[in-house]
Amino acid sequence: MGTGMLELTSESLVGKGLHREVHVHPNDSSKCVKVVVLRGEEETRREQAYYHFLQRKNIEWVSLPRFYGNEETNIGPGAVFDLIRDDDGQVSKTLEFYLDNLESYQALIPSIAESLRFLKADLISQNIITMTLKPKNMVIQRLSQQTHCLIIDNIGNSDVLAISSYIPYFGRLKIERKWDKFKALLVRQFSHKLAINDFIEHL
Repeated sequence: MGTGMLELTSESLVGKGLHREVHVHPNDSSKCVKVVVLRGEEETRREQAYYHFLQRKNIEWVSLPRFYGNEETNIGPGAVFDLIRDDDGQVSKTLEFYLDNLESYQALIPSIAESLRFLKADLISQNIITMTLKPKNMVIQRLSQQTHCLIIDNIGNSDVLAISSYIPYFGRLKIERKWDKFKALLVRQFSHKLAINDFIEHL
């Protein structure tokens, strides 16, 4: 998509993981560009192969940002996705951010829990497989009447025989297992938060 090389700078940076940086697309603020900065090529290949699989399935892009292809940037090849923003135009913050600051966002807890329940139901209904579910890889999009949770990283199926991607029964079992591990991770990571058990009970 597009022509010419994208110029990414420290000002366009909106997030950074272990292997990749995420920048606002310089020509379209509704999109972001993921660029590998440290040995993340295999992760990127797996993610994009799975996105192409989902595109062929013609899923509804409710719980994942859309993927638009790759563009060259001044710091390497970049993968272009939707950039999830809140109603006020701010880039949506991660679930980890809100759980780290539970005390300040008590009023949002029921809505966030509801958005996570919806996320799980959508993953099951569309048989979308993820890698490990982590709160830093999910964003909470704050809309005028509700919140919405999307997974922005770690998408794909690493199984050698990816039966769960094709047979919904096995997909559901896999999603349920990953969800249980996700809740256990939340307990461990946020055990110092008094409200975390109440929150997790609603998942």
